[in-house]
Amino acid sequence: MKVLTWLDWFHVLELRPLSDPVARSLAPQLSREELIEAIHCIATDGRIYRGARAIRFVGMRMPLLIPLALFLWIPGVIWIAEKIYMWISRNRHLLSRLFGCKQACALLPERKRPSN
Repeated sequence: MKVLTWLDWFHVLELRPLSDPVARSLAPQLSREELIEAIHCIATDGRIYRGARAIRFVGMRMPLLIPLALFLWIPGVIWIAEKIYMWISRNRHLLSRLFGCKQACALLPERKRPSN
């Protein structure tokens, strides 16, 4: 989430960790297991994007992520991206043990937002 706060130059995102009590009330139709399984994005019109589709949606609103988001619009790419996302999501604990950020995460402080 720290990286997203730095990439969100125009403050278009409101990031809510699952531990935030408000997060659950934003999409009561989603179970805790669904929320743990993948990142979710709730658009202002109420549509919910999940996994790679959430990354594509958010990417179109952050200048540095626009190339990635455009790539994800190429036919067939989102299907592959969803498969990769789900594999990473299912194996995130193993991957964090292998590639964990350890001391490197301390180098990037959380960005304070005007509402903080």
